[in-house]
Amino acid sequence: MAGDAPADGETATGDETVTDSETNTDRKTATDEPRLAIVAGPDDYGLGEELAALGVAVNRIEGLVTAEALREAGVERAAYFVLTDVDEATGIPVAKELNPDVFAVTYADRSLPEFVAGIADLAIDPALMDPAIVAEELTAETTDDA
Repeated sequence: MAGDAPADGETATGDETVTDSETNTDRKTATDEPRLAIVAGPDDYGLGEELAALGVAVNRIEGLVTAEALREAGVERAAYFVLTDVDEATGIPVAKELNPDVFAVTYADRSLPEFVAGIADLAIDPALMDPAIVAEELTAETTDDA
């Protein structure tokens, strides 16, 4: 009930009590700061909007994907780095260097250059998967990992 102290194995987080029986640790809830996605490049298919509709905060980088642009966009605290312009593929290793835990996704018509393909966590052709499905899968994976 609201106002009651959490029972053993539960944690009070905002207005909710969340139980994590496996680890007995805090988990993110809807009252915590939202996850952050950085979308770099034109978002012609609307993946950023789909992520935002699922409660993910979205910061955008237009133009060159540099270390400075990534820092300004908040890469250090980002859950996702979404690249839509493969011409800016060098941004993936830079993002991973600044935040090794960021999940690097390429959502573009063209393939990644070979030198960076092994660094990206996921590469998806928009012709093969709708942005709403991609957003749902990304957020479900992060929720499952929490």
